[in-house]
Amino acid sequence: MQYPFSADRKAKVMVVDDHAIIRQGMFMLINREPDLHACCEAANIEQAVEVNRACKHDIAIVDISLDNASGLELVRRFQFLFPDLPILILSMHDESIYAEAALKAGARGYLMKQMATDVLLHAMRKILQGDLYLSDQMHSRMLKKMMGNQKSDSPVANLSPTELEVLHLVGLGMGTSEIAAKLVRSIKTIESHKANIKKKLNLDSGNQLTLFAINLVSSRVS
Repeated sequence: MQYPFSADRKAKVMVVDDHAIIRQGMFMLINREPDLHACCEAANIEQAVEVNRACKHDIAIVDISLDNASGLELVRRFQFLFPDLPILILSMHDESIYAEAALKAGARGYLMKQMATDVLLHAMRKILQGDLYLSDQMHSRMLKKMMGNQKSDSPVANLSPTELEVLHLVGLGMGTSEIAAKLVRSIKTIESHKANIKKKLNLDSGNQLTLFAINLVSSRVS
């Protein structure tokens, strides 16, 4: 597919991040480019849905950790409401844990925030051209996994996308009933997911699960 954007027809970009300073920095970076225009921003899922309904975008840049929510939830919501909108996940969280889940949820790419700005711009243009984007390391890891030649380095990577989202919400301090309401699932279903997570992560109790989840969510890649 030929790249469809230029100075005469700029790609409209929406930035979704719960930190205003990150959104401002992204706007400054993107709007220096002749073929890209960061025109809208949102801090949470509800704002993002409302903003995209008001102004259709060509790509959304989404942080995986939003205020009291997971970016994976936003990806799934957008897949249902705006199936033609490609999403690039930009996150401080380890790609070896979240990238595959993000793609399964419907994202078109995953990029860690410590990467150089030119890599971000390259990833955006690749996705706008209709391709997927992953780092070379993650691309190789996923190919080896598909071929059965590599086991995951982290047991978290063996969680399903829904289990990973439940774990993330536990790490944000949400209880079972809150998670059930947010994900539109029954309390029994969430409890079942928690039991599966504990089994896969070799955790003995709910307290261990909570501590593990908090450490995972609060971890930052330097």
